[in-house]
Amino acid sequence: MNRALPLAKPPPRRAARAGWQRQLQQSVRTADELSARLQLTPEELAGARAAERAGLPISITPHYLSLIDPADPACPIRRQVVPRAEEARDVPGDLRDPLGEEAHEVAPHLVSRYPDRALLVSTDRCAVYCRFCTRSRLVGAGGGARSLEALEPAFDWLRAHPEVRDVIVSGGDPLAMATPKIAGLLGRLRAIPSIETIRLATRVPVALPQRITAELLRALRPHHPIWVMTHFNHPRELAPEARAALRRLADAGFPVMNHTVLLRGVNDDAATLAELFRGLVRERARPYYLLQADPVRGTGHLRTPIDVGIRILEELQGRLSGIALPRLIVDTPGGMGKVPVGPDFVVERAPGRTRLRTHRGVEVDYLDPPGG
Repeated sequence: MNRALPLAKPPPRRAARAGWQRQLQQSVRTADELSARLQLTPEELAGARAAERAGLPISITPHYLSLIDPADPACPIRRQVVPRAEEARDVPGDLRDPLGEEAHEVAPHLVSRYPDRALLVSTDRCAVYCRFCTRSRLVGAGGGARSLEALEPAFDWLRAHPEVRDVIVSGGDPLAMATPKIAGLLGRLRAIPSIETIRLATRVPVALPQRITAELLRALRPHHPIWVMTHFNHPRELAPEARAALRRLADAGFPVMNHTVLLRGVNDDAATLAELFRGLVRERARPYYLLQADPVRGTGHLRTPIDVGIRILEELQGRLSGIALPRLIVDTPGGMGKVPVGPDFVVERAPGRTRLRTHRGVEVDYLDPPGG
C-alpha cells in the first residue's frame, strides 16, 4: 500500500512575481542536474539520458523537486516526473496519440470530440513534464505559447460553430504562459458570444503554486465564468504552497475541479486516494474525475488494470463524503469519448423491483411506484 510521506520542507518564500519566474529558471532539465539532486537508480539514469536525446523532456521545478524523497526510487512524486528506462518499452495497446486528437483536429491547435465543447492547445510548455503525459508526442517540442495569429483559424472555427458552448484551454499548461498572453487569449474567446464557459486545464497549482499571484487572478477575473481544472495525484502534492494557491483561486471566485490520474505505485490504493480527496475538499477543490491512465506509448509501467480503479471506488463508496468522491473515467482510445465505469451495486433487476447492495454489504429492495 502506498502511504503519504511527510511533506518536505517547503522552498523559501520569495516575492510572488519573481518567485514563479525564478522557479521556472531554476528548474532541473538535464540528467546531470537530476543526478546531482537525487540518488538515481541505473534505470532512472538511463531514462534521463534517453529523455535528453529525444522524446518527452525533463523539467522539474524546485518546488516540486522539494516534495521528492531523494533516496527512495519508489517515492510517488518521483515516479511521476523522473524518467525511467521502461519508457523505451512498448506494450500491447500503447498509442502515440491515445485520444485520437490529431484525427479530431478541426483547425490548427483545436480539437473537437464532442458536439458542445472543444479543446484549444494554447502552448506546448509545462512547469513540469509528467512521464505519463497524454500529449507527450508534442509537449516541450519548442514552439512555446501559440500566438493569437496562429490561433486565428481556431477562433474562426469556433465562431462558425455556435453549438460549442465550452472551451477547454490546455496544452502544455496555459498558466505557464506569461500573464498578458493568457489574458489576450481569454479575451479573444470571450469575444465569441456562443462560448459560455472556459476551462483552464493546469498542473500549475501542484508544480508551480507561486504562479497563482494576485496579478494573475486580476487578469483572469474579467473573463468569468472560468473553471480551473487542476491535477493533483497524491496527498504529498498538497504542500502548504499548493493549498494556499487553491485558496486564492477559490477566494477569487474560480470553481476548482480536480482530475486525478490513477497510477501504479503512486496512488493505486484507497487509503492514499481518500487522503488526497479529503485534502482537496478542505481547500474547496472538488474531486471530479479519477482517470484511468491513457495508453500512451512508454507508460505501461505506470498504468493499472481497470479493475484496480473499480475496486478502489467500491472501497471508498459510503466511506467518503459524496463531494469528495470522483467518477472513474476511461477516455476511450481513438478519441471516441469518456466512459464512466465503476462498481456495480445492482444485485438483481425484476419488474417493479431492483435489489441493491449497500456499502455495508446489506441487500435492499427498491420498489418502483405503481404505473411507472
